[in-house]
Amino acid sequence: QVQLVESGGGLVQAGGSLSLSCAVSGRTFSSSAMGWFRQAPGKDREFVAAIRSGNTYYGDSVKGRFTISRDNAKNTVYLQMNSLKPEDTAVYYCAADPTPRTKIYTDGYKYSYWGKGTQVTVSS
Repeated sequence: QVQLVESGGGLVQAGGSLSLSCAVSGRTFSSSAMGWFRQAPGKDREFVAAIRSGNTYYGDSVKGRFTISRDNAKNTVYLQMNSLKPEDTAVYYCAADPTPRTKIYTDGYKYSYWGKGTQVTVSS
């Protein structure tokens, strides 16, 4: 059974940093696209970042502040979040797109596996 488990969320002041991790078990995802999405209360799910074969892609609202990376040996993907803003407050979800392809998708429907999420709260 494939499991994605996020960790590292919490409460931080505006301008601070947090690092999220997503550990994948049950399958090797070295060739998959791994993505981070977020959802704030009352808002639609939003693409944050994704990585495939060393290529990365970011949502406009986080460019220059967030960095996605992965360690295939550990089957783990990371999201380093710097210069956090109150509007970054959301539940952050890790997702995997295991379909063998080259494109990175920002549409969550392309991702087959999801974690349960971790809460990130940024206070002003």
